[in-house]
Amino acid sequence: RAFYKEIFRMPTFNDLYYVQLGNRLLKPEYATQYNVGVVYSKRFGKGVLSTLNLTMDAYYNEVKDKIIATPTSNQLVWTMVNLGYVEIRGVDVTFNPCFNIGGVALDARLSYTYQKAQDFTKEKDEGWEETVMDGYGDQIPYIPWHSGTVILNASYRKWDFNYSFIYTGERYMLGNNTPANYIQPWYTHDMSLSRNFPFKHAQLRITAEVNNIFNQQYEVVKWYPMPGTNFKIILSLTL
Repeated sequence: RAFYKEIFRMPTFNDLYYVQLGNRLLKPEYATQYNVGVVYSKRFGKGVLSTLNLTMDAYYNEVKDKIIATPTSNQLVWTMVNLGYVEIRGVDVTFNPCFNIGGVALDARLSYTYQKAQDFTKEKDEGWEETVMDGYGDQIPYIPWHSGTVILNASYRKWDFNYSFIYTGERYMLGNNTPANYIQPWYTHDMSLSRNFPFKHAQLRITAEVNNIFNQQYEVVKWYPMPGTNFKIILSLTL
């Protein structure tokens, strides 16, 4: 499969007007996208492996006036800005095998993304001559080069089990890719167990969750620590 797109995105209402975050001078974002990919799918009549799906996509984007959120001089206050010109190169891969083992339906999904998003903005001086800015060609803020997930779902009669692993690689909090702006990779492991119970003419579902099982200390956004190990009990009733 392949496609070519010329698209644009208007700033949202919050992008423009949300208190402190909003920027009324934002321009629309224009993008040219190229994509080529391969999809493979096979269903097996017998055996443990029931289905197999694989997708691979490679893409290249040219984005004018890309809209991003960035910290101001106060790291606790962010604002929306345009990056003049950004080039994005990336690869997405997903692998999805499904198994049937002794009455247990097991669905696995593995995904990986490599993305190189570089800021090639040039600034014009008073004489309208273009000059290269600091951070020219660097990775844009908060975009990791490598990221991936592993998700496992198992179902047996009225029981459902879910496990997920999320990985986000190294990033930078500002456009200048200097050691002071470096953000370490982070990952989490989460699990949940659910069971359905008939309840009169409805369906009761009880779910127990354990998130961040190994108490990973991490920050999705710099200086905003995320919760350690935490637990949830969820009751849902379907009429």
